This record gives sequence, structure tokens and C-alpha cells, in this order.
Amino acid sequence: MKKIIVLVCSLILSIPVYAQETELSWEDLIPQSEQHIIETWLAQQNSLDGDQIFDDEPPELGEVRTDLNGKVIKIAGFVIPLEGDEEQITELLLVPYFGACFHVPPPPENQIVYVKFANGIALKELWDVIYVVGTLKAEKSSHEVAQVGYSMQGLRIEEYSE
Repeated sequence: MKKIIVLVCSLILSIPVYAQETELSWEDLIPQSEQHIIETWLAQQNSLDGDQIFDDEPPELGEVRTDLNGKVIKIAGFVIPLEGDEEQITELLLVPYFGACFHVPPPPENQIVYVKFANGIALKELWDVIYVVGTLKAEKSSHEVAQVGYSMQGLRIEEYSE
């Protein structure tokens, strides 16, 4: 009987357990106070006649949401590899649009997530959108290509579907 109990416990412990993740959009990473700033600036832009030029630069943004610390989230984005080899990527930046940080200026800090995978991940194509699931932390850091507002301990990736 003891052997059966040990066997059942071993089987239960060997099943991967995933915390229930919350799917977030990139907009969800922006604090409410900054969302109002963006909305006001865009409204000013949209109120101009076709031949008017708006002089103001977009507002400086990048504050993070500390209330998301420790949450297991799922977010779709594009990958900028930082560490790894041809087969496995262990560290990456996740960004909301293709070409961010390379072909165009980087997005605000709160729109870039530094992700670290303990065992690495394999990607089919770098230009494909993927979901990344992991534990999020509001933590600013500096990388060669951008200033980052969030870090994540990656758990897994999933194929993107709309």
C-alpha cells in the first residue's frame, strides 16, 4: 500500500502545474495616468486641420505598473534576441511591433519587456508574433538597444492566434 501511495504522489508531482495566467495587451502595461496623457495628446493631434502642423513632441512616457509585480501574464509581441545561439534563445526583449529598437526608435520603457528563460526557447521565425507567458516584474533596466520597464521570468511561449 505504501508503494502505491508513493507511486501516486510521484505521478502527481511530475505533472507540470501552470499558474493561471492573465492575458494582457500592451496598453495594459501603461499606468492609467499616462493613458490620459496619450489620449489628450492624440486628441490635440486629431483636432488640427490638414494643413496645420502640431509643434509639440509626443509626451515623455514610460512609468510602469507596480501592481502587476508577481502576476503570471500572457502577452503577444515580437522578439529581439539578446542571448543564446542558433537553436535556443535564453534572453530577449519583447516589443509590441516589428522592427522596434532596430529599424525605428525604441518604444517607451513601459512597452518593452526583458524576458529570461532558464532553459531557453526555440523560435521558428524571428519576425513572427508569439505569446510569452511568465511572471512579470516592474523593473527598469538598461540594455544595449533600449531602456526597459519590465522584466519577466519566462515560463513558455505559445503560437500566436488572433
